[in-house]
Amino acid sequence: MHLTGIRERDRSPLGTSKARQRGRATRCGRAALAASASLVAAAALAGPAAASQQAYTFHTHNNRRDLTFNQLLGINNSGLIAGYFGSGAQGHPNKGYLLSPPYGPFNYVNENFPGSVQTQVTGLNNRGVTVGFWSSMNNQNMVNDNFGFYTFGGRFHRVTFPSKTNDATPPVAQLLGVNDQDIAVGFDTDANGNSHGYIYRIFGGSFTEIKIQGSSSVTAAAINDRDDIAGFETGSNGVTDGYLLKAGHLTTLAYPGATMTQALGVNDNDEVVGVYTVGSGSSAQMHGFTWTSHKGFQTVDDPHGKGTTTINGVNDAGDLVGFYVDSKGNTDGMLATPRH
Repeated sequence: MHLTGIRERDRSPLGTSKARQRGRATRCGRAALAASASLVAAAALAGPAAASQQAYTFHTHNNRRDLTFNQLLGINNSGLIAGYFGSGAQGHPNKGYLLSPPYGPFNYVNENFPGSVQTQVTGLNNRGVTVGFWSSMNNQNMVNDNFGFYTFGGRFHRVTFPSKTNDATPPVAQLLGVNDQDIAVGFDTDANGNSHGYIYRIFGGSFTEIKIQGSSSVTAAAINDRDDIAGFETGSNGVTDGYLLKAGHLTTLAYPGATMTQALGVNDNDEVVGVYTVGSGSSAQMHGFTWTSHKGFQTVDDPHGKGTTTINGVNDAGDLVGFYVDSKGNTDGMLATPRH
């Protein structure tokens, strides 16, 4: 998620504002992967009051090819980061990259689907597999086609989603996360504009739809090595909440007092990260969060972007990646590392 940048609540078509759609995701345990099975929330988490912000050290990382728009979307246990630059506005297409430690200006490596006009690298695992989506368009209205892809061994592979739900015009289908078993998650969009979350087994080529009872739209945004899925869904009341799907048990993640919550990442400790919105319209503010079953919600805002921060990915060390909007209106890539 997020999109032009990933992530807002719903992943938007490539070239649109992400905040990521960018929320978004849920993981299912293997036992819960019956095709098109309906999943009933066992518990709705109103959540404890938000904890005070944990101490992090914040770093801004922007590709020098475009210092005005960067989003960091995923980070693996070696510290390799997936992201992209470019707002998606006409003439400023999304361009994907990988950023490796020590995160200097020469540590960016371009990663773009061959022949594409736009690409976002949205997720990666610890085995050299990356996932994302690409577009053949860069329209002025920022409504563009989206197609999923994965890379392995340096080769790009297009992923074709099931036609039964992927009938929007133009088509929208994205892969957003992948675990070390090479199981990816993402979503596609139907003709009514609703999202359908999917699990995709890369080396089997099979899809499993994630259905949540009572939801009109479901996005799967991240998956860990236990096949727990994080994402977000929109209920019949029109409210978007995050979720964690673990061994068939669905936990709804709704930040206290928020008008929208999106879960966008999850690590092997079931630490979930994402974004929530307070207020609406021009007064709306976006805040990053982390959540665990023991500590509940914790707000995480980059000090240079309070009220404009999205957390999109987390590794097993608790390192966070995302983005924020600075005082000049630029979107900046963000890395936050815990202070121990």
